[in-house]
Amino acid sequence: MTEVAFVLGTESEAVRLAPVIRACERRGVDHAVIHTGEHGAETLERSVFDGFDVPSPDIALDVGSGPHGRQTGTMLAAIERALAETDPAVAVVHGDRNSALAGAVAASKMRPKVAHVEAGLRSFDRSAPAETNRVIADHVADYLFATTEKARWYLVREGVTELRITVTGSTAVDALERVRDRSRPEREVLDEFGLRAGGFLLVDVRRRGNADDPGRFRAVLDGAARAGSAHGLEVVRPVRPRARERSGEVVPDGPAPVRTVEPRRYAAFVRLLSASAAVVTDSSCVQEEACILGTPCVTVQNATERSETTEVGANRLGARDPDGVCRSVTEALESDGEWENPYGTVGAAERVLGALPVDAERGEIVR
Repeated sequence: MTEVAFVLGTESEAVRLAPVIRACERRGVDHAVIHTGEHGAETLERSVFDGFDVPSPDIALDVGSGPHGRQTGTMLAAIERALAETDPAVAVVHGDRNSALAGAVAASKMRPKVAHVEAGLRSFDRSAPAETNRVIADHVADYLFATTEKARWYLVREGVTELRITVTGSTAVDALERVRDRSRPEREVLDEFGLRAGGFLLVDVRRRGNADDPGRFRAVLDGAARAGSAHGLEVVRPVRPRARERSGEVVPDGPAPVRTVEPRRYAAFVRLLSASAAVVTDSSCVQEEACILGTPCVTVQNATERSETTEVGANRLGARDPDGVCRSVTEALESDGEWENPYGTVGAAERVLGALPVDAERGEIVR
């Protein structure tokens, strides 16, 4: 009988749950990994699982992409079957993707307790599907693991019982620490792409509405190119194979070229993020990672669920027009770069597992 089932389907989920999976292995807690296929299994295998020494998923559902309703509905049915097969005491989900929503809802209707890692994030933008996903996952969860006190406060304000909430910090801190200790040195990654530490501006724009809108995408890249030219920085756009297939290549009519590189592993992307002078992004995870790594960030979104990053001065919510992006990048580069990481210290994964009712001697969840 499986004690813990991890339901995941995207790179960000795999990266942030990998430390918890490894904590289960260290403690001898029997577990299973259910991969929904929200992002391709081959992509995660190459980019994440290998790098974190996490075994391949035990169950691959191969749901694939599609409209939200169809994808989520297909996941629900498939996850139900997987949970019936593994019979876990606890089903663990992470974040706000459709895999987290489907995993939380499926488990809540069955025997397992639901644990939501990264609970309590709020952008208050209800037009964003991710906001709906994270709110629902929080309110069906039995164990809620918040990254910060602010996230805990949001949950309490929404009526979640305080006994169900544990502030653990972010498992991203654990993941980034492992990248630092175990992956290729930064110098090797920079040499591979012909880059110099602090000599380039990273542009990682991937969300629908930005990456899939040619006009908006071009405007963001043009603003980044202007900022790069003004500050003597090369502008680098890391593109994963999946993103290249989705959005194609767009190069702005700017005063400086935007160079595309392909870091095929998550660890290589982290090295680029750490070594960049600043990053322009619309990714929630990159905002958090940049804050932890000490890289100034400009977010080309009107709202963010990572408001702690703006409060400590690590992140700026920037306009998506060229002038606004250029101005925000300049402000980020001119900041002192000194802020306190709001996402806690190494050990979040152990704190997550420690908050579950694990029988230490038997390595079992108390049911």
